[in-house]
Amino acid sequence: MIRLEPRLAPSRIWSFLAPLAAVGATLVGGSIIFSLLGKNPIDVLLTIFWSPLFDPNMSAYARPQLLVKATPLILIAAGLAVGFKAGIWNIGAEGQYIMGAIAGGAVALAFYPAEAWFIFPLMVAAGALGGVAWAMIPAALKIRFNTNEILVSLMLVYIAAQFLAAVSLGALRNPEGSGFPGSRNLQYYDSASNPELLAGTGVHWGGMAAVAALACLYLLMRRHIMGFHLRLAGESPRAARFSGARPALLVAFCLGVSGGLAGLAGLFELAGPSGQISIDFNVGYGFTAIIVAFLGRLNPIGILLAGLLVALTYIGGEMAQFMLGLPRSAIQAFQGMLLFFLLAMDLFLHYRIVFRTGAKA
Repeated sequence: MIRLEPRLAPSRIWSFLAPLAAVGATLVGGSIIFSLLGKNPIDVLLTIFWSPLFDPNMSAYARPQLLVKATPLILIAAGLAVGFKAGIWNIGAEGQYIMGAIAGGAVALAFYPAEAWFIFPLMVAAGALGGVAWAMIPAALKIRFNTNEILVSLMLVYIAAQFLAAVSLGALRNPEGSGFPGSRNLQYYDSASNPELLAGTGVHWGGMAAVAALACLYLLMRRHIMGFHLRLAGESPRAARFSGARPALLVAFCLGVSGGLAGLAGLFELAGPSGQISIDFNVGYGFTAIIVAFLGRLNPIGILLAGLLVALTYIGGEMAQFMLGLPRSAIQAFQGMLLFFLLAMDLFLHYRIVFRTGAKA
C-alpha cells in the first residue's frame, strides 16, 4: 500500500533547491523529446540557452529581446504572486492582459492623430483599469456566490480572445488598412508609442514598471499589514479571519492587483514591441507567467530570475525552430514541463511517500 503523508516540517534547503531540481529535470525530459524528434539534444539546448547570450552572430539581436520578452512575464507574475500567496488563484491573467491592451489602445486611437504629452499616461491608466475591470468579474462572483475563481477567470480568457478578434475586425480596425484586420500601428504614433529608453537594450517603460512592481511586492509582503494577512490567509484562512483580515477585501485586492499588472503588461506590449491590436496579439504571456511565479517561489528576486530564464527559452526556442527545424510544439512542451516538474518537486517537498505492508485494517 502506497500513500502520501504530510511532512511536519518541509526542508528549507529543499525548498530552495526544488526550482533548480525542476530545471534539471526539465533539461533531461526535454533532451528525451528532442532525441525522439531526431535532433541532437546538446545542439538544441546550446541553441536555446547559450547562443542567444554568447554567440556573437546572434547575441546583438537576442540580448535586447531577452528584456523585451521578460518584461510582460515579470509584470504579470508579480501580480499573480500576490494572490497565490493568499491562496487566491487567478488563472485568467491572459484575458486581463488582452483587455488592458484593448482599453489602452482604444484611448490612443480615440486621440489619433493628435500629439500631446498626456496621451501615453492616459493609455497606461486605461490599460491598468481594463485589466482590473476584467479581474473584478471573478472577484465579484467569488465574493457574492463563492464561485471558483480558477474556472471563472480561465473561461474569461476565451471571452477576451473573442472580444479581441471582434475589435480587430470592427471598432478598432485601421480604416486605412485595406480591409485587413488590426488597428493602426502605434509605433508610428509618437504620443502613443513605448520605444526603448536606451537604444539597443530592450528596456522600455514596461521594464521600469516591472522593477517597480517587484519592489512593491517586496514591501507589501515584508513591511505591510496587508502582506501579513495575505501570507496568513494562504497558510490558515481561519487564523487570518481571527487576525482581522477580511476575506472579501483580500479577494478583491489580490484579483485587482494581478489584473491591473496584467493589463499594464498588455498595454506596454501593445505600445511597444507589438505595435497594434490584432487577432493574434495574445501569445500566452498570461499563462507562462504562472510558471514564472511558481519557479520564482513567489519571491521578487526569484520572479526576476525566473522571468529572464523563461524569456530565454522563448528566444532560444525561436532560434531552434529556425536553425534546427524544431517544431514549435516541442518548445511549448519543453516550457510546460518546467511547471510540471516544479509541481512534482513541491509535492515531495510537502509530502513523503510511505510504503505499508500487511493486511488492511
